[in-house]
Amino acid sequence: MTSFNDRERAFEAKFAADEDLQFRITARRNRLIGNWAAQQMGLTPEETEAYAKSVVQADFEEAGDEDVIRKLLGDLVSAGVDIDELGVRTALEAKMAEARRQFIEESN
Repeated sequence: MTSFNDRERAFEAKFAADEDLQFRITARRNRLIGNWAAQQMGLTPEETEAYAKSVVQADFEEAGDEDVIRKLLGDLVSAGVDIDELGVRTALEAKMAEARRQFIEESN
């Protein structure tokens, strides 16, 4: 029975570690996409930092990426950037790949 309990604890620990890693990657992605959007809007370095943080915070509004996409699209369009939802989603996917790559490079 202890072998089963040990295995169960190991699975739970791995699940928790995987969830933590995914959370960190998503937060990194949100910071990267926030920096990208700020650059598109022509923000100053100080404004860029604050904007990137606001994108990270926006992700806590609801599960999934829709809250981040809504924020980015609304802000970019309001700033006069010529972009649509597909463009934002494409940029988000690219930044997710970049965030994963950064974590892999950091772990090596």
